[in-house]
Amino acid sequence: MVFARGTDDPPGLGPTEQAFVDSLRPRVGGKSLDVYAVDYPATYDFKNAGMDGIRDAGPHVVSMAHDCPNTKMVLGGYSAGAAVMGFVTSAVVPAGIDPASVPKPMDPEVANHVSSVVLYALPSDKMMNLFGAPPVVIGPLYQAKTIQVCAPADPICSDGGSFDVHKSYSTNAPIIDQGATFAAGLLAQGASGPAGAGPGGRSVSSASNFNPNT
Repeated sequence: MVFARGTDDPPGLGPTEQAFVDSLRPRVGGKSLDVYAVDYPATYDFKNAGMDGIRDAGPHVVSMAHDCPNTKMVLGGYSAGAAVMGFVTSAVVPAGIDPASVPKPMDPEVANHVSSVVLYALPSDKMMNLFGAPPVVIGPLYQAKTIQVCAPADPICSDGGSFDVHKSYSTNAPIIDQGATFAAGLLAQGASGPAGAGPGGRSVSSASNFNPNT
């Protein structure tokens, strides 16, 4: 697993990331589960911190695909970290970003080694604009294997207004479990992912309204 923590979380696995790992581990049975925490500053200066995250995460994913071809990776992130991992999947460098400042998009073959992409509280286009960054566009090869999980009333990923909700993902078991269940299901199926997902992957906002066709 390759996971990018949220803004201001301590280095390594933040609380949301650890909750995801703890939820996923028993769901994968006897499979081994190793975790790489993306090494980036995770500061409020997202434009620069996010680029550092992309520079660290992208090459690591490529290296894993090359060096461990039988490993099925789960890519994940929370809040700003979700944006980092979303950009890692992008097929093109976003408009307004100097291609020389970030790694080039990953080779299409790498997608065969990624089982799923789990994004908690992915910042909305409006929020990314406030961060001074372009919107996140999930690459076509990753869309069917991506889930975006947004807690109701979270202002980062929805039009909600409760920052307390945004800060409580680590203790919101139904929300965490949605991503873990999705990732475990695709690990069981293989790396191809489900058919029929929308252009940005599946989006869910609460355990009560989960719809696998969105």
